[in-house]
Amino acid sequence: MHWLQTLDTSLFHFINRSLSNPLFDWLMPILSVNGWFIPVAVALVIAGLCFGNARARLCALMIFLVVVLGDPLVVNTIKKAVARPRPCITLFPDVVERLGCSDTGSFPSAHAANWFAMTMIAFIFYRRSIWFMLPMALAVSFSRVYNGVHYPSDVLAGAILGAGYAAALAIALETAWRFFGKKYFPRWHAQLPSLLNPKFEKSQTANPKSEIEWLRLGYVFIFVMLAARWIYIACGFIGLSGDEAYQWIWSKHLALSYYSKPPGIALIQFISTHIFGDTQFGVRFFSPLFAAILSVMMLRFLARETGARTSFCLLLVATATPLLGVGAILMTIDPPLVLCWMWTLVAGWRAAKPDGKTRDWLIAGLAMGLGFLCKYTAAYQIFCFAIFFALRPEARIHLRKPGPWLALLVFFICTLPVVIWNSQHGWITLTHVAGNAGLHSQWQPTLKFFQDFIGLEFGLLNPLFFIGAIWAMFGFWKFRQKNPLSLYFSCMSAPVLIGHLLWSFHSRIQPNWIAPAVPPMFCLMAVYWDEKLCAGSKITKPFLAAGLALGFLASALMCDTNLIGKISGVPLPGEKDPSHRVRGWQATAASVEIAREKLEAEGKPAFIIASHYGTTGLFTFYSAQAHNALKSQPLVYCIDSDAPQNQFYFWPEYDYRASRKAQNAIYAEELDPLPLERDWLWKWLAREKVDYAQTPTMTNAPARIAGEFESVADLGEQDIKINGRIFQRVHLWACYNLK
Repeated sequence: MHWLQTLDTSLFHFINRSLSNPLFDWLMPILSVNGWFIPVAVALVIAGLCFGNARARLCALMIFLVVVLGDPLVVNTIKKAVARPRPCITLFPDVVERLGCSDTGSFPSAHAANWFAMTMIAFIFYRRSIWFMLPMALAVSFSRVYNGVHYPSDVLAGAILGAGYAAALAIALETAWRFFGKKYFPRWHAQLPSLLNPKFEKSQTANPKSEIEWLRLGYVFIFVMLAARWIYIACGFIGLSGDEAYQWIWSKHLALSYYSKPPGIALIQFISTHIFGDTQFGVRFFSPLFAAILSVMMLRFLARETGARTSFCLLLVATATPLLGVGAILMTIDPPLVLCWMWTLVAGWRAAKPDGKTRDWLIAGLAMGLGFLCKYTAAYQIFCFAIFFALRPEARIHLRKPGPWLALLVFFICTLPVVIWNSQHGWITLTHVAGNAGLHSQWQPTLKFFQDFIGLEFGLLNPLFFIGAIWAMFGFWKFRQKNPLSLYFSCMSAPVLIGHLLWSFHSRIQPNWIAPAVPPMFCLMAVYWDEKLCAGSKITKPFLAAGLALGFLASALMCDTNLIGKISGVPLPGEKDPSHRVRGWQATAASVEIAREKLEAEGKPAFIIASHYGTTGLFTFYSAQAHNALKSQPLVYCIDSDAPQNQFYFWPEYDYRASRKAQNAIYAEELDPLPLERDWLWKWLAREKVDYAQTPTMTNAPARIAGEFESVADLGEQDIKINGRIFQRVHLWACYNLK
């Protein structure tokens, strides 16, 4: 091993230093880090998938899979396990650094693995591609050593690894297709017997009208996405949000309801964390599962009503919508609400048919009631049904039957826990919800909130799909009596969207508030554009392909925001990173805990006070000491108030003034991100370093904290960085002798 290491180092110095020349100094950094490579590669893959023949589509799909799966699951796993420092760290200052230095692992090289993986897949489908791909893969691998960021053994291992798992993936997919394809996709298998040698053959025995293959493909897609989301959560790339951690504490104090939300989210987290433990995976386990159940529900419902191919396209649309993608990862109150909304929609459609049964109305009422126990927005669906009855005379016959009224009764029974809890606590939830809606403020008409709402929904719902859905809402209207299903979808979505749109002239609207209306809105879009396609519309397929390409790219960037830096060549500033709110909290909690332990070492017990209920939950979740202390006495508290402002107000054990007298504390206040220079965006686009503006440092603790303790000492600000970027900032004070 010593001999091999010496040879590796000597060869590195030979390439990095002895071969230095002006041409390589210009060319090798371009080969190694090029901001145009990823956009061009993505464009080629999309073009192959959308406009290529069978061979080109399969090649593009396998290249996409081998890079997406191989880099994070294989290469990064080995990097973390081996943890070999890069040569710019171990051999400093004997390294010519042409790209700077990174503290990520050196072995194996991801660049080499990705390039040789792509080379292998391209060679399998197009033999002549070896004359271009292999020299490029070798040149990029060589550039990594020349630029001083990898040892030769790193790129050699990456090349062997990438080519190996690419060949293994191709063989595995071919084997699976020959075994499962013939059994479960007989019509498609008869037309395409081999994936690696795609030649279409006309089937004589398969039923050309059968759509069962699309339905089965939908099931496979849902299962793959479920597994991928669970793996993503288990990898811990992102941390919990403040709301998730706050509601995780609720699950330790089960009740009929809570200050701001119904009891559903606490019960869901109680079940999942009792199965999988108090981990990020335990907290978020049900979110991907709810998304999978929702997908199955949409797939089967639309397949039955319009066709399996249309329902599969709807499945792709939902997956390529960033707002729904976030809801499939984060465990907030929206995923169960959206699921219950769609469940009510499906049961309600069956019930509203001329032969609808009372049983279906009871299921709809139960689903709506369970949705209300997750989020109060579920009550909007009562008005959606009322509008449908008003616009659809044929459905009003049910109003003379017991079904709809029994559904309402079931719904109101489900609301009893919330009613009982609020009657015991002064109806505090009504005050809170009214405050969120801006009912306590005087109306001053403004376009600012309206513009913000439209802009956020335009981005989070995928610009092309947002336009397509709005277009469908207007387009179907003149055919509403001929197509009652489209009318039903519109009634289940338009009132929520339009209501929030109008209210945005009064108050700020959060983009997730219309989440339950999104699935029926997209169902309407799928039905409308399917009719247009059958009528010979030439814009439908390119519109769908462009929307899917844009949506999947946006979803990938949201799952791994580091890709933004890889594409642009310069990482985004931490506070502008889309994942800013769910990263860096473990390090932040550790920093606060170190300050508490130092204070406790002075001789008195010390606890932590956070400035916000969200940070209270995050510090409790990510601090092992605070986590364990939940069983006896809390270690992290939220700053108290004279009136209810969060759930901690109603729990006596979180009144630190009653239980922590004469003790010391660390007060931690989450700070807003550092302001950037006004031209930060242009500098970032130009790949220049972005600087922070000079701002005065806070010196005074809040008056309430200063009044509760005999003395307060400023400990300064803590900047929490990830790879050199500031993601979180907190200001700490040492507080002595609680009065």
